[in-house]
This record gives sequence, structure tokens and C-alpha cells, in this order.
Amino acid sequence: MSYAPPPGLPIVDAMTPPVLVLNGPLVPDEVGGPCDALRALMEGGGGGPGRVVVCDVAGLGPAGLTAVNLLARLQLTARRSGGRIRLRDPSPALCALLDLVGLRFEMEGQPEQREPPLGVEETVEPGDPAV
Repeated sequence: MSYAPPPGLPIVDAMTPPVLVLNGPLVPDEVGGPCDALRALMEGGGGGPGRVVVCDVAGLGPAGLTAVNLLARLQLTARRSGGRIRLRDPSPALCALLDLVGLRFEMEGQPEQREPPLGVEETVEPGDPAV
């Protein structure tokens, strides 16, 4: 038997990731609270492997190694839970510091590494060998 599809668009639940708001000032070696909160968000949503939690870092204050330490530990906690974190509203100084120490984070609102920005088209020169 076959059934006619229902009229209109299919109903799809929107999947908005949970948000963990990080506020400063940060205290060195005090990462237990945010890591526990992140772990609860990862386990509470039931999203399974690949779950994303958005970390709002706008209120962290001045960028420093304490912020880098916190974000690195949060990323480690997320990966151990089978997910990852995405940063929201990082300051340019924090982005530069993360880049300087070699930590790569997914930023909200930026294209993925392998995804070209919108409006960019690749061109091929005539005579280029096809690969």
C-alpha cells in the first residue's frame, strides 16, 4: 500500500544547541564549575554523539591565559562526552591568543574550515589539466 504525502512542508523540530554563558573575572585553576555545567548540558540534552554546546564568551573580560586554560578544559570535557563546543562572541584579542597558542575552536557565525565563504567562486584556467 502507498499513501499520499501530507500537504505542505514536513514538520521538523528545530535543533538549537544549549548555551553555556561564561562570565568573568576568571580565577586561575577554578574550572570545575564550568566543566560540570558543560557536562550536565552534554548529558541532559540527549543529543548523542556530535552534540554541540555554544559557549558565550562575551563576558569573560580581558583575554589571558586563564581564559585559554578554561576553554581548553571545556573542549576536552566536551570531547570526552562525545561532543564539541562552539564559541559565541569571542573578542578579537581572545581569537588572536587562541590562534597564538595553537587552539582551534569552531566560532559561531563563521563558515567551517572546508566551506568557502559565500560569494566566492573557484575559476579554472583554460589548459589546466583535470585532476
